[in-house]
Amino acid sequence: MPTLLDFRRRIRSVKNTQQITRAMKFVAAARLRRAQEAALAARPYAAELARVLRSTMARIDEPQHPLLARRPEGRVLAIVLSGERGLAGAFNTNILRKAHEFFRSAAGKKLSVVPVGKKGRDSLRRAGFHFPAEYVNVLAKVEFATAREISTLVTELYAKNEIDAVYLIFSEFKTVMSANLAVQKLLPVETVSGEAAEEGSRADYIYEQPEKVLLDKLLPRYVETQVLRAMLESSASEYAARMTAMESATKNAGEVIQGLTLHMNKVRQAAITKEIIEIVSGASYGA
Repeated sequence: MPTLLDFRRRIRSVKNTQQITRAMKFVAAARLRRAQEAALAARPYAAELARVLRSTMARIDEPQHPLLARRPEGRVLAIVLSGERGLAGAFNTNILRKAHEFFRSAAGKKLSVVPVGKKGRDSLRRAGFHFPAEYVNVLAKVEFATAREISTLVTELYAKNEIDAVYLIFSEFKTVMSANLAVQKLLPVETVSGEAAEEGSRADYIYEQPEKVLLDKLLPRYVETQVLRAMLESSASEYAARMTAMESATKNAGEVIQGLTLHMNKVRQAAITKEIIEIVSGASYGA
């Protein structure tokens, strides 16, 4: 049976762990605020750029560009954005499960994976994947240069006819308590059709630049913006998941401390009662 000293050591150990989880929760909360602001600020620009691009494409008769070429999806590239570290609840597990669901749906195709984030890189490597490129330690502080590097890689592969489609798999920040696992088609760029095209074609524009110049500017910028937005969303989701997990761990540690303290007090009370009984019995025997 554990002694009082064992209980005290156990309680002290749990209290030390609780201090660590509480500190990690505060750090994650502070970083979440900045990451959330960056993610929310990037959404309007990304949406408007996508609208302008599709509106431009709708006004060009048969737009021609390497990033618009449509081919049977025999070779697919997936960009998987995961976390850089653990202790974030089920964040990394959910992303990887979503990625494997996508991989199963692409069975029979030649699949390439570009991991962004250390946890995803390690897990996918253990699963036997080989990467044309990998990016780790880039989501703690998201930079546009990294997004441009990733977008340049995929656009070059697509323009050289080495891949037929590019997909982004990431966690889209929704609230602190929840996130939306998204699979977004990055290339080829989807064109508008039907009512959407008619709605965008009501106003007539005159473009000074030739069609090729417009698309050469808009399409790479569109890819860069979508990759950057996915990185910002993933970073915010990871910090939210870590803050929630550490808050839950801190609360659970408090409940463990309370239970251990109660049990220790019962053991101590039983020991005191036993000693009193022994003293009383000894005194009665002596009398």
